[in-house]
Amino acid sequence: MEEFEKLYKEYYSRVYAFLYRLCKNRELTEEMTQDTFYELYKSLHKYNGSCQLFTFIAAIAKNVYYKYVRKKKIECIDIDSVEELQDLSDTPEEACLRNLKSVKIRKVVQMLPQNYRDVVLLRVYADLTFPDIANVLGISTSSAKVIFHRAKKILTEELFDEK
Repeated sequence: MEEFEKLYKEYYSRVYAFLYRLCKNRELTEEMTQDTFYELYKSLHKYNGSCQLFTFIAAIAKNVYYKYVRKKKIECIDIDSVEELQDLSDTPEEACLRNLKSVKIRKVVQMLPQNYRDVVLLRVYADLTFPDIANVLGISTSSAKVIFHRAKKILTEELFDEK
C-alpha cells in the first residue's frame, strides 16, 4: 500500500493535467483522476514493465475518460476555465474567442474515428511518444505515426478550411 501511495503522489499531477485538458472541468477531472487511480490499483498486477509506467496509467485514464463520455457526464466547459484561458492583456472578447476555439477543437477531436482519437489524445494531451502510443494501443509505431498524420489532416480541414 505504501508503494501505491508513492505512485499516487508521483503521478497524480500528470494524470490530473491530462484529464483536465480533455474535459476542462475541475470537479469532473478530480473524479476521473480518482477513478483512474482506483482502476490502476485494481490492475497494477497487469503491468509487466514493457512500457513506461505513465504510459500504462495514461491508457487507464483514457479509458476512464471514455467511460465518462459514454455516460454523458462530460460537460463542455467549466466557467472557471474562462479565467485560466484569459491572459491579463486579453479583452473579454479575446478571452471568449479563445474559449470558443478550445471548445471547437475538443468537439472536432470527439468527431474523429475512435482509433484516430485515441492516438491524438495520447500524443497531444498525455504527451506520449509514438512508441509508447503504439504499446498502449497494440499497434506498430509506424501505424501510430500514420494515424496521427491522418488525424491532423482531418483536424486541419475541419478547423481551418472555410466551406
